[in-house]
Amino acid sequence: MDCAEFLCTSCTSIHQALDQTKEHNVVALSDISGNSESEVDTTLVCPSHDGNALRFYCIACETAVCGDCTSVEHIGHKTVPLFDAIQEQKILLHTLVSGAREQVPCLEDSINLVNDVVGSLDLENKSAEEKILSAFDELSNMLQVRKTALLAELQTIYNRKHQILFEQKETLESILSKITNCCDFTEETLKHGSETEILLIKTEMSEKLKELGALKLQYQPEENECLVFDHTHFQTLRKSLTSVGAVQTNSAVAFESTASGEGLKMCYPGKATSITVISKDRKGELVRVGYASLSAEIRDEDDMASNPFVMDKQNGTYEVTYTVEKAGTYSLEIKLYGHHIKGSPFKFKAINAGEEVDHFNNSKIPRTLNVKQKGTKRPPSSRSHGSNRRSNAIEDDLVIRVGEKGRNKGEFSNPQGLHVVGDKIIIADSNNQTVQVFNSNGDCKLKFGSPGRVAGKMQRPTGIASTLNGNYLVADYDNKWISVFSPEGKYMNKIGTGKLLGPKGVAVDRNGHIIVIDNKGSCIFIFQSNGKLISKFGSRGNHDWQFAGPHYVAINANNDIIVSDFHNHCIKVFDSEGNFLFTFGSNGEGNGQFNAPTGVAVDQKGNILVADWGNSRIQVFDSSGSFLSFVNTAADPLYGPQGLAVTSDGYVAVADSGNHCFKIYKYLQ
Repeated sequence: MDCAEFLCTSCTSIHQALDQTKEHNVVALSDISGNSESEVDTTLVCPSHDGNALRFYCIACETAVCGDCTSVEHIGHKTVPLFDAIQEQKILLHTLVSGAREQVPCLEDSINLVNDVVGSLDLENKSAEEKILSAFDELSNMLQVRKTALLAELQTIYNRKHQILFEQKETLESILSKITNCCDFTEETLKHGSETEILLIKTEMSEKLKELGALKLQYQPEENECLVFDHTHFQTLRKSLTSVGAVQTNSAVAFESTASGEGLKMCYPGKATSITVISKDRKGELVRVGYASLSAEIRDEDDMASNPFVMDKQNGTYEVTYTVEKAGTYSLEIKLYGHHIKGSPFKFKAINAGEEVDHFNNSKIPRTLNVKQKGTKRPPSSRSHGSNRRSNAIEDDLVIRVGEKGRNKGEFSNPQGLHVVGDKIIIADSNNQTVQVFNSNGDCKLKFGSPGRVAGKMQRPTGIASTLNGNYLVADYDNKWISVFSPEGKYMNKIGTGKLLGPKGVAVDRNGHIIVIDNKGSCIFIFQSNGKLISKFGSRGNHDWQFAGPHYVAINANNDIIVSDFHNHCIKVFDSEGNFLFTFGSNGEGNGQFNAPTGVAVDQKGNILVADWGNSRIQVFDSSGSFLSFVNTAADPLYGPQGLAVTSDGYVAVADSGNHCFKIYKYLQ
């Protein structure tokens, strides 16, 4: 009580043992819990002013003080009666205790959930262990059966061969015996027999000897010793056995997993609608394998339930497909291991075809790029000439929108090529016949180029890239060459004159080679940085190595060449020498399908982003071409997206040609 401190049992013993404190009055909390405040207050004394009761509380120092303290050490400090301070602290502590105790049911529920998962994990572990043992027991039994069969087959073949050789040997031995006996008998008779005996055996022995001497025998063995165990398959089997079976797992959790697709907002009665679920782990990282327990349920306004079809894509994504029969409002629950994923349950509307939808824009092929979609034009920003920008106020992934139709700095007319280098965003403004350079905030820092059909001019700029030393490469479709400009916009030289028919996309690989997509020629040119042609591959057609109006190109970490094949509605991937590797995509509006793909880009994880021009969307694929997700553009729809690039901070920038602007979106990585 003298020190006004709370002590544990050990500290109490030490306190009472020290000379300085052994006379202090130490009282158990239980002994004072029932005392009145006045009784406690009269017991507390000031350690600085002996005998003075602690009756005040210094708010600034957060300590109890006596009257003398208020006029000396704590002069000028705000104090309140100790009783009032204690009452206030009691209320505060009670509030904090109540707040903390509110966590208890959640924590208990969470512990129960974790225990449930641990229990399920134990059961799954036991089940998997039993399946492994059963599978290998079965494999062992199969090997034993095969072993027995091979040994039986070996014995059968051995017996057959042995019997043939044995019978041949017996025959030969029998004939040998006859010849030997006959010859010995004849020779003995000739040696010791009388003339009468020789005459008597002459006829008989002559015939026998003639017969034995005329025998046509097979003196070579009628079988061979070949009995070989062919174990060539064992090499393959051994390799297979080292990797036979696999323990599959994933770390997907519901609270980080997401869903994307038009079907989360709307659908049409009687038409199958698909959405994509992207599984993630507890850190929000993409899960790249399947096998997760995912379920979905739809309920209509009458609370009637149905279960959509769930397809595991085996790459961490899942396609959920449903069909509703009538118009109305529906609820869609998507659960991962029994728990709702982010945003679940989702509310969506089934709307009859032709009805107006004010919250969503259905993707259609843009037939003319000079017609704007409704609601996409916004007032000019004061920060940039003609630039439009907005924060992500609606549930979409738009970070910034820059530009509107016009000819001024920061305005566009059918922007097509888009390239990012460092914090610069470079746009090939096709109909304005210029190139514009922006910073990451959307401010136009440079505009260069003027119309013309001579060197240094631009007639129809469509693609844009930069060399390893920072110069800009501009693909000029109508001038049929690649113009090279300095970072300040000064013309330097041109590449591909007399070779290119209509260049569209351009990129630079890791070796500094310039890859040009000849849209009109349906082929690809590879130039050295000085403009010397290295190689050319591709022709018009629909085979894997052919193109039909290819548009843009991207280079991945392996230096592979990724090309958007516009009229073949697919993406084709070639190695740096032009050898075909693989293709993905087909014509359609579903996940992973295209309606005339244009821009392509590769992010730091090797994912491939594709601007789906006809479907007015951006799709994301993994490095092997498996569909992952869409970029959510619903709140401010794209209208004929063209060039694509990934920014230094991991966003995707797209030239929105029909809306005469470029946009930057965040997206799943």
